[in-house]
Amino acid sequence: MTGPGPTPVRRIVDLSHPVDDDTPVYPGDPVARFTPAATVTADGYNVLHVSMGSQTGTHVDAPYHFLDDGARIDELPLELFLGPAVVADVRGKPPHGRIEWADLAPVADRLGPGRMLVLHTGWDVHWGSDAYFDHPFLTGDAAARIVAAGVRTVGLDALSLDETMLDGEGADGFAAHFEVLGAGGVIVENLRNLGAIGGTDPLVSVLPLRFAGADGAPVRAVAFELEG
Repeated sequence: MTGPGPTPVRRIVDLSHPVDDDTPVYPGDPVARFTPAATVTADGYNVLHVSMGSQTGTHVDAPYHFLDDGARIDELPLELFLGPAVVADVRGKPPHGRIEWADLAPVADRLGPGRMLVLHTGWDVHWGSDAYFDHPFLTGDAAARIVAAGVRTVGLDALSLDETMLDGEGADGFAAHFEVLGAGGVIVENLRNLGAIGGTDPLVSVLPLRFAGADGAPVRAVAFELEG
């Protein structure tokens, strides 16, 4: 007796920013640099030399990013990086606007273990401009309630889950990071194109590169829209 066949993928939505020399980075982080290491003309083949930080572009933070005794990116269960995602529409926040638990009320009953939470701020439209650093951010209280609901993967289409200040730490520090990472969870930052996702609770993959012992790693984030 055979079981049902695989569910066909109707569409794949790319949620990742391209990475190049102009990729915005968190203040103080290494910038990305791409230079030819070999060329077809000189060597018969192309190879690119890539230099960048672990938190470059669309990426995942592991607990070790903020906690010395936290799990490294290559030690985490892969289930954290692939699963159904609840997309919360929190667009319309002003620069440095606070995303509170009340903003998540429309999706709160769908949060739970095994589900990702993705915050659709709409801030990806500012990618590459100074305004990108003025993104909305999740409050520590909201992050604590998300974790209490059983969610261990939280992402957003902005530079950081916490407030970014070019002249220092935000008013709440890194409260949201500590709540999520302290619970053994992961944070996905610099997503894009969340408005292109159709349906409810799409299957999302944010599988990171397997950097040994690292605090985080870039990902090619995608959403799968399945038939039926």
